[in-house]
Amino acid sequence: MQKIQPYNSSKAALTALDNGGYFYNIFTKANDGVITKAELSKVGQVAMLVNGKQQGILFLAMAIQQLNEAEQSNLLRMLDDDLKQAYQKYKPEWMLPSEALATGTLSSSAVLTGIPRLVDSKEDFTGFIMIPIIINNVTSFTMVPIIEQYDVYELRDEVSSEKFIIAHLKGKTKLPEQRVQIGGVIKELKAGNNKGTSERKFLEGLYYTFV
Repeated sequence: MQKIQPYNSSKAALTALDNGGYFYNIFTKANDGVITKAELSKVGQVAMLVNGKQQGILFLAMAIQQLNEAEQSNLLRMLDDDLKQAYQKYKPEWMLPSEALATGTLSSSAVLTGIPRLVDSKEDFTGFIMIPIIINNVTSFTMVPIIEQYDVYELRDEVSSEKFIIAHLKGKTKLPEQRVQIGGVIKELKAGNNKGTSERKFLEGLYYTFV
């Protein structure tokens, strides 16, 4: 996960977002009043391809959250047409872990608030995810334990004490047990090869910020 420091003023947000993109984005200009995919890609450190658009919009929403409603609206009006469409499609829901359990939609973006606890033992946690395997140009899927691919956290709801599973790529900095916002994509967590599909969900974490 990438740490985000939300912008504390509309001026700071505009300076960061209307940045002109990379040197090879010759048709993108800094400080021209239009925010493009190239510029969002640069500041969010994400490739704005099909799946990257969802990640880029998640970054944008979390980065501008401290601006007031008018400031956010003014900034969103500066998005180019492609980004405006992507924002309407991928803007995240802000939820507690208990709300994500009850109403979270698979493949949607969400920002959850709570206190994470690392699950560091396979005996303490079971759950599987589907990963693609390509053999002779044919794609199939197999189930592997989520704890083999990710650091797994339980994000505790401060209101109800319910917990939601957070998946954080291995090798990254561990999250401390303090109040945090985690943004990502809600995905399906399966019970196992012989148990059928469970209704459990997890959040594949992409960004976080302390609150």
